[in-house]
Amino acid sequence: MLITRRFRNRAGRAALFGAALLAGTTGWGVAQAAGTDDKHKPVQGGTLIYLEQQAHTNLYPPAGGFYPNGGILNQITDKLTYQNPKTLEIEPWIAESWSVNSNATEYTFKIRKGVTFSDGTPLDAAAVAKNYDTFGRGNRDLKLPISEVINNYDRSEVIDPQTVKFTFKKPSPGFLQGTSVIGSGLVSMKTLALPYEALGDATKIIGSGPFVVASETLGRELTLKVRPDYNWGPEKLEHQGRAYLDEIKYIVTPEDSVRIGALVATQADIIRQIQAYDEKQVEDEGYLIYAPSTRGVNNSVVFRPDNPLVADVKVRRALLHATNTDEIVSTLFSTNYPKATSIIAKTALGYVDLSSKLAYDAEKAKQLLDETGWKVGANGRRQKDGQTLELSAYESLPQPQNKETLQLVAQQWEKIGVKLNVLTADSGSATINNLDPTKAPVSPAMVGRADPDVIKSQYYPTNRNVLLQKGGNSDKVQSFVDEKLNALLDQLASEPNRAKRLAVAGEVQNYVVDQAYAIPIFEEPQAFAAAPYVKGVSFEAVGRPSFYSTWLARRR
Repeated sequence: MLITRRFRNRAGRAALFGAALLAGTTGWGVAQAAGTDDKHKPVQGGTLIYLEQQAHTNLYPPAGGFYPNGGILNQITDKLTYQNPKTLEIEPWIAESWSVNSNATEYTFKIRKGVTFSDGTPLDAAAVAKNYDTFGRGNRDLKLPISEVINNYDRSEVIDPQTVKFTFKKPSPGFLQGTSVIGSGLVSMKTLALPYEALGDATKIIGSGPFVVASETLGRELTLKVRPDYNWGPEKLEHQGRAYLDEIKYIVTPEDSVRIGALVATQADIIRQIQAYDEKQVEDEGYLIYAPSTRGVNNSVVFRPDNPLVADVKVRRALLHATNTDEIVSTLFSTNYPKATSIIAKTALGYVDLSSKLAYDAEKAKQLLDETGWKVGANGRRQKDGQTLELSAYESLPQPQNKETLQLVAQQWEKIGVKLNVLTADSGSATINNLDPTKAPVSPAMVGRADPDVIKSQYYPTNRNVLLQKGGNSDKVQSFVDEKLNALLDQLASEPNRAKRLAVAGEVQNYVVDQAYAIPIFEEPQAFAAAPYVKGVSFEAVGRPSFYSTWLARRR
């Protein structure tokens, strides 16, 4: 067994983990069909062991943005369309063709014939209509929320068994791309009839994808099995027909060292969330790192202006200029984590370079705080009217090295006299407190999607509402609202002209940075490590894995 020095003190634990895996799994050798000499020819069969950092939460498709959720939904559901991860073009999948009217208020899709859900019911125009009526309008009785990728939805109309038409109250130019995302995975009528709280059980999710849920130990393990009759993958993919793998076994393994130890001991095939500081050692052992971009809103620190300590834009600008993102990226991350130069990634549609507005300048930061009356006191902290400029932020567990990132930000802010308390996210009150501007005036945030509407998803009050504007996701009485920002976001989601829409995207990026609502830090990838015999690993446009074309090239 080869285990690098970093993991050697965990070797016994990793070995115990591997023994448990082996005790619960049979047929490890079936990963390779005997007698196959052609290393490039896909081999059918075998079980892929996938170690996930966190347990999935809810598998209602619009909740698929959470990485563990998306990593499952991407295997068991199909989408109307497929976004090519290289070109970002929208290609046929369950919809074999479509048309859009001139102002993007009507979309008509022709549905592929012969597609069925795993319960045998047809995936036809009526099923597609029911999915989008649910995603676009929500279901209050079942507590199913509206999808953040669908804007201005009005209704569906089944034209014939294979044709469905969607109408929008006003232009919805991002809808076509929205039909390709994980949050738009198509599920059966039976699944859509269930309440939200029931959909944390993966066995209740009936999709039409290349795999189906075989069994689940909630919070610990999930097994998917291949669907032998699957024959409707994205039209332009080279691979057609059933998936190569027989099974995928997900095992929730929170500790980084245990996941990596199992991988290098050949007791696992692929793991999600490998930290940047482990990349080189894993590669030195001959394993592969995959770090696909999430192509959306960058990993950032955002402010909640309802808190009076950060209500003044000059205070926020001071903290922006006191943040040394070069130091954060070079200290904590690898080249797979490019420094952010706007609120969205360079690979995102509509990106504009705002490097000059995001420059680190500690002297300017001090000057801005002086101008606002926050003066350095005897203890070195900024004080005003008897208050100390002391802020708090909860770490975000899904984001890579987020605690360490916030701690480094805290050190940088300390140099200009501002205190940032970094709080643990696993306390019982953390979720509630993080939606209270008085308790969490600073918060980490990011979201991936390869369409400009991703900016609206992040900032709009009825979407993720990271600024905690009035009328959004907090139950606290709030007064802060930015009508100009919201008008720009509405325009972004409703402008049918591509050039004008991208121009609005640029205007929004500039406005958010000018108001110092966010401090972009790095472009977040999804980081995986895999054994070299795992072939055909692919990722959709925002970094979630697809194992449809994955195969195992040799015996363990």
